[in-house]
Amino acid sequence: MGLTLVAMTNDPNPVEPDVADHQEIQQSLKRLDRITSWFKWNTTLTILLLVAALAVLVVPEVLGSNGLPQQLDISLIVGVLIVIMMIGNGYTLFHQRHFKVFRTRLAEQMQVAIKQRIRADKFYGMAILDPLTGLYNRRFGEECLQREIARAERTSGDLAVIVMDLDYFKEINDEYGHAAGDLVLREFSRHLRRAVRACDVPVRIGGDEFLVVLPECPRENVHIILSRLKPFDVMLDRKKVTISYSRGRAHYQVTDTPQSIIQRADKVLYDEKAARPAVPGRAAEVSTPSA
Repeated sequence: MGLTLVAMTNDPNPVEPDVADHQEIQQSLKRLDRITSWFKWNTTLTILLLVAALAVLVVPEVLGSNGLPQQLDISLIVGVLIVIMMIGNGYTLFHQRHFKVFRTRLAEQMQVAIKQRIRADKFYGMAILDPLTGLYNRRFGEECLQREIARAERTSGDLAVIVMDLDYFKEINDEYGHAAGDLVLREFSRHLRRAVRACDVPVRIGGDEFLVVLPECPRENVHIILSRLKPFDVMLDRKKVTISYSRGRAHYQVTDTPQSIIQRADKVLYDEKAARPAVPGRAAEVSTPSA
């Protein structure tokens, strides 16, 4: 299979995330918090003033006349309370207008932020996925393998890799064309995704070469995954073609590097190929579909 993994390098000029929209949203939220707080205190003040006005009307004897008619004292106090409530509610109406503006602006900012997030997720997916098969691409696989080796070194956890390539894929391309080869790759990738665990990382290295990174995977579990990867049939040019593939696996050892663990898995794969009996021509079984 001959995989060569390159070392990860840190970008000396990483792209800074655009935080302007986030800061603007945060400022709008703070303004809305202040307006909401004002609504709360204004409502509380209005209730207290209404209670005071009712107290003045219901219990007039608590007021001292100070030489003025009692009715004048009551009317003056109630009038002052009403004026205060009118001023407070007028200011509340003023804030409500701003509240509507801020709410509309915040909704627009959130829509922009959501669209940017969707666009960023799309670009990220394009950066890490192989467009033909939907599996992870080589670069992401290399980075993932390095991370998992570092984790295995820290935790002494289980780590395994599987390398695979399709048997006689060149002959399939030559006989049926590249469109048929793409169909075979997509179908194999579908089988591969169904065979591995949710935490595993299936990678298309290139051509018909594949890698699976298996974090926290004991040896017996690797055997289970391999048992799910069986030959399958596809229809090519109205013929049923059986697609088989070769596999190699390796388990993490102390001082392993991405290159060394892949090389051991490659050796198992090549040994498996060498142990097969020689078959003249293309080894994929071809038969016409039954009527």
